[in-house]
Amino acid sequence: MLILRSAALFAVAALFEIGGAWLVWQGVRENRGWLWATGGVLALGAYGFVATFQPDAHFGRILAAYGGVFVAGSILWGMAADGYRPDRWDLTGALVCLTGMALIMYAPRGD
Repeated sequence: MLILRSAALFAVAALFEIGGAWLVWQGVRENRGWLWATGGVLALGAYGFVATFQPDAHFGRILAAYGGVFVAGSILWGMAADGYRPDRWDLTGALVCLTGMALIMYAPRGD
């Protein structure tokens, strides 16, 4: 159950961080206005809070593991929001990152 909670928190964090960055990008780079960018800044702030709910108490471990989620989530977001078509190397890289995330977060430890 702890792993499911952790995975759900990573998914919510990805939604806020990737979505927030995308909103800022849309507001500034795509000239959609400051309302979009402001929504992005608020979402990015929410992301910072979501990470604190992870069951592991080590900041470095959480953020390092989240990096793998961010990589894979960014590819998925690009596919859904911008029509991005990842190639086999993008997908392989994302799987490598997710494998690294799983090792960092869920490998058995004696600590």
